[in-house]
Order: sequence, then structure tokens, then C-alpha cells
Amino acid sequence: MHSSATFLIEFGAIILGLGLLGRFAGRFQFSPIPLYLLAGLAFGEGGLLPLGTSEEFVAIGAEIGVILLLLMLGLEYTATDLVSNLKTQYPAGLVDAALNALPGAAMALLLGWGPVAAVVLAGVTWISSSGVIAKVLGDLGRLGNRETPVILSILVLEDLSMAVYLPIITALLAGAGLAAGSATLAIALGVAGLVLIVAVRYGRHLSRFVSSDDPEKLLLVVLGLTLLVAGVAQQLQVSAAVGAFLVGIALSGEVAEGAHGLLSPLRDLFAAVFFVFFGLHTDPASIPPVLLPALALALVTAGTKIATGYWAAKRAGISAKGRWRAGGTLVARGEFSIVIAGLAVTSGIEPRLGPLATAYVLILVIIGPLTARFTEPVATRLTSRPRRSTTATETPQDRDLVPSPDASAEK
Repeated sequence: MHSSATFLIEFGAIILGLGLLGRFAGRFQFSPIPLYLLAGLAFGEGGLLPLGTSEEFVAIGAEIGVILLLLMLGLEYTATDLVSNLKTQYPAGLVDAALNALPGAAMALLLGWGPVAAVVLAGVTWISSSGVIAKVLGDLGRLGNRETPVILSILVLEDLSMAVYLPIITALLAGAGLAAGSATLAIALGVAGLVLIVAVRYGRHLSRFVSSDDPEKLLLVVLGLTLLVAGVAQQLQVSAAVGAFLVGIALSGEVAEGAHGLLSPLRDLFAAVFFVFFGLHTDPASIPPVLLPALALALVTAGTKIATGYWAAKRAGISAKGRWRAGGTLVARGEFSIVIAGLAVTSGIEPRLGPLATAYVLILVIIGPLTARFTEPVATRLTSRPRRSTTATETPQDRDLVPSPDASAEK
């Protein structure tokens, strides 16, 4: 009974604290994600008031939070949108991998950690946080912006690439031979491909099966189906987040609209729990020794992510303001980076890799919401020319550099 009461007190305090932090952030019109992370640091190992009995429940809630974030992101787009974006944006995915994986690999080699650690740290710096970015896009009201499909295409390519990368890194860390590693990779690719085919070709049939006029039944079926697919995908070494995203893609029409409205409050609750959980597993004492290399790596890869988003949006014909918004939004790293670093820590290949990855992600997960909001106005101010009267030699592109009263309404 005592442990049950302690659990209720601890978890209730967490939820209440998150609500108050969210209200504080809303009053000043910025994302509450950094505050949620700092709250996790305060309640985690080495923090001001470490949790006891509720930590396991928070861990489960964090997994559900990531799954719901990706499900809701998938509900925004149809399978046709997904295929079209992948066909048109795959060059951006290649540029993204080159610009953002190489700095991590170079840092590991400079620190003398060896080639396997270099492959691991390359993955940590390459993958943006779909969970954080999905939350930021919603908080800033940008889901309908013209650059958002470009951002989502890059995120989808990254998430799908994890179906290939994670089996490879697992085999490297375990020292598995070529045959074992190839078998693991083949299973992962087969499962990811099967789920994608079902989402694209049979999405309408799935929507009919899920559809219900009763909100309670619709909620239970959609949530149960998503958790089931995510769990099976993870069991087969395919990302649970990818599975949840594809379930969202497969649902369309009235089912998607109804599920979106029903699941939004649950998403917000469990997403907040996810960010707290991330902070809980960061010991503040482990950060100072690796802070300088983590900060240098964060600054370099923040710049490369902004360049990636800018290039991809420019290639898609988005205006200059939208290009900067796309680049700034992609900066945050999070759940996948921690998963990759966790695999390396478990294998024991390099004891300093875990703290460095944690510090790196913590820096960018705090900076990410800020770059998402302020990269475009700062870049616009730095690149705009002084207002002057239009002359015969002035081009429309020149005039577009001058901020207009309705610039904030650009989509």
C-alpha cells in the first residue's frame, strides 16, 4: 500500500508540474519541451529529488509518447503523399546523411574511439528527432506550411533508414559475422517493406475495418492497432516509431480526422512524459567532462541540418523564408540518437560515448525548438536589404527580400 501511495504522489506531482510548465511556456509563447527536459534532470539520477517507484511507469509512458507522436504525424498525410514525397525528396535524404553523419564519425575518430564507435556516433548526429520536431510543428502551428512536407519527407527517410542502420550497428557491436548480420538486415527490410506495402495498397480497407461511429470504439481500435503494429515492428528489429507512422499513413478520410481529435490529448500527455523520461536518464554529473566536444559537435551539426533543410526546401521551390524555417526545424535530435548510443553503451565499446551522446542530444533538444522558431526571422533580418523605392532595374526577387506586413501568413 505504501509503494502504491508513493507512486500516485510521484506521478501526480510529475503531471501537475508538467501542466504548470506548459502553462508558463504558453504564456511566453515558446515550446515547453526544454522545460520538460530540465524537469527530468531535476528528478533523475543525481538530480535534486530522484524518483523511486514511478520510474518504470514513466518509461512505459515515454515509449507510448513517441509512438503517439509518430502516429499523429502519419495521420496528417495519405499514402499517396508519402510515396510522392519519397520519390521527389530522396536526393535530400542522401544530402542529409552525408552532411550530418560525417561530423559524428570524424569526432569519434579524432577522439581515438575506433571505426565501430565512429559508425555509432555518425548515427547519433545524423538522425533528427521526429518526436521533438512533430511536437514543435504542432506548437508553432506550421503543419499546414508549404515547407512542412519537405521536413516530413526528410524525417520519413531518416526513420525508414533506421530499418537498415539499426540491424547493421547491432551486428557490428555484437561482432556478428557476415551471415548473421545479413540475415538480421534481410528480416528488417522485409518487415519494413511489408508494412509499407500494406499502408500504401490496402489503406482504404484498413480504414473501413477501423471505422466506427462510436468514439470510444474508434479510440480503442486505433490505439490498440497502433501499439500492436509498433510492438511487432520493434520485436522484429524495425523501429516502433516507423510502424506507428505507417499506421497513421494507412488511415485516411473520416477515420483519420476522428482519430486525430480523439488521440490529441493522449499524445500531448504521453509526449510530455517522454521528454521527462529523457531527462531522468541523464546524470548531471556526467555532462561536464564531455561538454566541450559535445558543444562543438552540436554547433557544427546544427549548421549542417540548417543547410540540409534549406537545400531541400530550395529544391522543392519553397521561398527563402520557408527554406530557413525548414532548416531550423530539423536541428533537434532525440529518441533515435539515444537508442543508438544506448546500444553502444550496453556493448561497452567506449565508456565516454554515452555521456557525450547524452550531452549532445540534450543541447540540441533544447536548442532545436529555439532554432525552429528564430532561424527564419534572424536570417531574414541579416539577409534583407534596406527598404527602398522600386526602380526599373529592381527584380521581384529583390522586392521579396523586404519583409512585408503579411509575411507571417506565408505558407
